Amino acid sequence: MIKKSFMGVALGVGLAAFGLAPALAQTVAPPPPLNSGDTAWMLTSSALVLMMTVPGLALYYAGLLRKKNMLAMLMQCFFTTALVTVLWCIVGYSLAFTAGSGPLAPYFGGFSRVMLQGTGLTGLSGTIPETVFAFFQCTFAIITPALMLGGPADRLKFSSAMVFVGIWLLLVYCPIAHMVWGPGGFLGGLGVLDFAGGTVVHIDSAVPGLIAAIMVGKRSGYGRENMAPGNMAYALIGASLLWVGWFGFNAGSALTAGGLAGMAAINTQLATSAAVVSWVLAEWAVKGKPSMLGAVSGAVAGLVAITPACGFVPIGGALIIGLAAGVVCFWGVTGFKSMFGYDDALDVWGVHGLGGILGALLTGVFAVAAVGGQGHSGLIDGNPHQVLVQAEGIIVTIVYDAVLSFIILKLIDMTMGLRVTQEDEIEGLDITLHGEVVSHG
Repeated sequence: MIKKSFMGVALGVGLAAFGLAPALAQTVAPPPPLNSGDTAWMLTSSALVLMMTVPGLALYYAGLLRKKNMLAMLMQCFFTTALVTVLWCIVGYSLAFTAGSGPLAPYFGGFSRVMLQGTGLTGLSGTIPETVFAFFQCTFAIITPALMLGGPADRLKFSSAMVFVGIWLLLVYCPIAHMVWGPGGFLGGLGVLDFAGGTVVHIDSAVPGLIAAIMVGKRSGYGRENMAPGNMAYALIGASLLWVGWFGFNAGSALTAGGLAGMAAINTQLATSAAVVSWVLAEWAVKGKPSMLGAVSGAVAGLVAITPACGFVPIGGALIIGLAAGVVCFWGVTGFKSMFGYDDALDVWGVHGLGGILGALLTGVFAVAAVGGQGHSGLIDGNPHQVLVQAEGIIVTIVYDAVLSFIILKLIDMTMGLRVTQEDEIEGLDITLHGEVVSHG
């Protein structure tokens, strides 16, 4: 009997090898179970990233504006948080993170998760509930359009800004997120590396910020009147909240509470600190004095540049990225801005645009396969082609974003108008648009 059984198995294997009989059943590994530690970390990370917008970015941006426009910026950030959350849960998450169909599948997700249907109490995304993953990605979707509002700040109508945010989220942010991070995404399929959003968040927000700033026009009195920050204490508090919250942004993108999250965290801290040092030293050398504004701007530049790289590069790579970011972004808000003469009120392009491009390119240089067990190599690890792949991702993002953002803004300008009246701008947006003022007592 034993001999017969053995011969039968052998015959079956032999026939299966030639496709003449069904192969023996393969053992399929069960899906990973829910991990409570990962879930706790991702809930914490989601809260940290939410804190980056409210109150972090809101205070940072408000502090950098003149006093008469502080509340208007706080309102834009706060309302954006609510608006994007509603749109994300209705359809945004589905468009970004589900598989599409037909020839557009590499560029747009599907509708299987409209109203988050199908996530349920027990549905998982890896080792965490899918609801937690959707919440985490919602916080990314919130901060991205909020960032771009810094470009046309001080003169953009609140109503037009919020209409733009809603349309842009669905037609630009969700497709870019799908292309980079979604199932079957075009840029992800090319091999573009973006650990936590250098392309999806920073370049993606900087392009419409710059276009809106140019289309709306320069602020009244720009270049003639004093437009220094109204409250650097607010800006420092906001930037500090951004710095702390960014650990949820970057380390949280590991989606587990393990070694990869730890690597992303230490790289984030190092690059940010290095950028503060290099920006302040560059400013000190050029202007003769180190400023608090320069220090907080350097911190944001370092955070931006390390975002796409933090889970792919070693410590030395993070240090170089941070040092480079401080210098490049300092030039971006001084030399580059002066060269082209545009009025990007809060330097979204100079910091998030140039910083995001720099970080994405240097990810292709310093990525090492051994870091975090990711298996992704860059130039220094023997794969110079990765730099070209990163450049392709940058170009696709900029072109798609620029074309769609211009069309959306143009349609809004033709129907609602983008800019407040000159009288309202001179008096201040706080009182003219919202009927309130921030107390400075």
